[in-house]
Amino acid sequence: MADSEVTKESIRIACIPALNAENTIASVVLGCQKYVDRVVVCDDGSTDMTGLIAARLGAIVLTHERNMGKGEALRSLFAEAKKEHADAMVTLDSDGQHSPDDIPKVLDALSEADVVVGSRFLRGGREVPSHRRVVNRVLNVMTLDGISDTQSGFRGYGKRAIETIVPSEMGMGVDSEILIQAMRSKLLTVEVPVSVKYEGKTSTHNPAFHTLDVLGSLVKLSSMRHPLMFYGLPGVVLIAAGIYYALLTLLRVSSSQVVTPLILSYGIISISLILIGLLAFFTGVILFTLTTMIRQRSST
Repeated sequence: MADSEVTKESIRIACIPALNAENTIASVVLGCQKYVDRVVVCDDGSTDMTGLIAARLGAIVLTHERNMGKGEALRSLFAEAKKEHADAMVTLDSDGQHSPDDIPKVLDALSEADVVVGSRFLRGGREVPSHRRVVNRVLNVMTLDGISDTQSGFRGYGKRAIETIVPSEMGMGVDSEILIQAMRSKLLTVEVPVSVKYEGKTSTHNPAFHTLDVLGSLVKLSSMRHPLMFYGLPGVVLIAAGIYYALLTLLRVSSSQVVTPLILSYGIISISLILIGLLAFFTGVILFTLTTMIRQRSST
């Protein structure tokens, strides 16, 4: 009896970031309502009837006055999940490529994990276009080795993950950022196979834009995670190269006693390399100090 009472009190919500999805949002909302207690849609600056349709169907609708990107939509949805004191949160896309009927599978996996990724590739991923498979493999390696579908928008989050994860990326790189945050916070992440369908236009961004957006985010996240390696080491190399050109300039001046255009260019190169190297080195030191302080505060 106690177990059933706990089950009744648990709150499970489906969160859907949406942009101009009036043709598909109804089926997604209705499909989710069969398996969760509440459906929350973040209307990210749609210019059609996406938000109105979702609201008429009983979904909680969060509205962005202008399009701010998938990352900002997920940030709003995570904040709403915390506000609702949700025990489980499932995210899926609004374009209909994910089947709400896979939600129970994701929720079941959350009983043993903090984060569940609905993978399109555990069953082979033949439904996924070949160019998307190639892009996904590259981004998998760069994001989190061992996860077959780091770019999947179909995910589940347990209470610990809901309270811990705070997305900061505004664009498509948010999917990678969330997995990196989960890894840093030692949240257990698992995958379950889910179905997917690609019919017509299923994304507001083409694959090339998506890839560049995610790569840019990964570079930024890597620089924050390893600032001494990303900034400090190149800074030392540049300073060393600058010193080399400085010595070369002094040797040329001492031997010719005349400042030629070539010697002047060596001097300019030397000063430029040293200044850029010092800037990169101290940027790495400052970022390392800040990230260390943040980690220490979060651990306490």
